[in-house]
Amino acid sequence: MIEPRFGDLEVLTRFPAGEPRPAPVLFIHGAYTGAWCWEPYFLPYFAEAGYASYAVSLRGHGRSKGRSILDSTGIADYVADVASVVSRLPAEPVLVGHSMGGMVVQKYLEQANARAVVLMASVPPQGLWASAIGLAFKKPGLLGDLNRLLGGGKVPLDTLREALFFEPVPAERLKHYYEGMQAESHRAIWDMTLFNLPHITRMHRPPMLVLGAEHDHLVPASMVEMTGRSYGVEAEVFAGMGHGMMLERSWRKVAGRIGQWLAAEGI
Repeated sequence: MIEPRFGDLEVLTRFPAGEPRPAPVLFIHGAYTGAWCWEPYFLPYFAEAGYASYAVSLRGHGRSKGRSILDSTGIADYVADVASVVSRLPAEPVLVGHSMGGMVVQKYLEQANARAVVLMASVPPQGLWASAIGLAFKKPGLLGDLNRLLGGGKVPLDTLREALFFEPVPAERLKHYYEGMQAESHRAIWDMTLFNLPHITRMHRPPMLVLGAEHDHLVPASMVEMTGRSYGVEAEVFAGMGHGMMLERSWRKVAGRIGQWLAAEGI
């Protein structure tokens, strides 16, 4: 594992043993996390499949700079971070965005193209409002804990389990993930709720794969399907999985589907 800095940004990388495929893959994390969420499984998997693989920690996340001013950053700043990393890559990348990272990818496409795009449990182009209302009615305790985490407060370990996982996860691994969780920008959350949603008619339209999880409390399958309809593609929902698709026990099903799709697209 190499941990270079692209300017002020932490970028985790894994490279294949031989000559890499022409298109690198750049992974963009969701809210409350950092590049670390791709490190256990997805980075090594795609490197072994022949892709130069990169995962960025958006400003204020992970080991990237900007934690002290996190609350003043918005989705446009995160888009600028992705553009900065892309400008240093050897070729136009495949962008894989999870949750908030999926929203960042959608906004990035307003200003630039990509070789292909994968949206995993992504915030839909219609924003977070419907998800927030649904949580308020169905999971009010989880919504309250996420709001506490948003401001940097502590939440029970089981909150992480409920938010990210449906499949069993060992206690020691869950604790390790919990230690990587952090506050998120209020401004970014509001941007994704109302104030900076994607303008679909302005976006570049590379090949797109839309994936979701059956038991996702944060971005329910119905919203994933809505995202697919918005972009004219059929969303695929994985049974028996939760929001943290790259960390679930069955992560290989998701990674394998992405790899299969990339191969079908000739990437």
